[in-house]
Amino acid sequence: MIINRKAIARAKIEKLINGYSAFAETQEVASLIEKEIAERNMAVHIDRTSMGCWFIPEEQNSEHHQS
Repeated sequence: MIINRKAIARAKIEKLINGYSAFAETQEVASLIEKEIAERNMAVHIDRTSMGCWFIPEEQNSEHHQS
């Protein structure tokens, strides 16, 4: 079975766009997601762990801003 990593990354970007967190188990998929996040200028928190990377959308227009 061939795994299309770009398709996996696109699906995870769609989850982020819809306000859901996404998890990438491989560095290759995480890199593709990070590239797309940067290109779209998305506000996403990235939590790197030994098991993979969590991508968590940050709230836009929040009344509580941290400095």
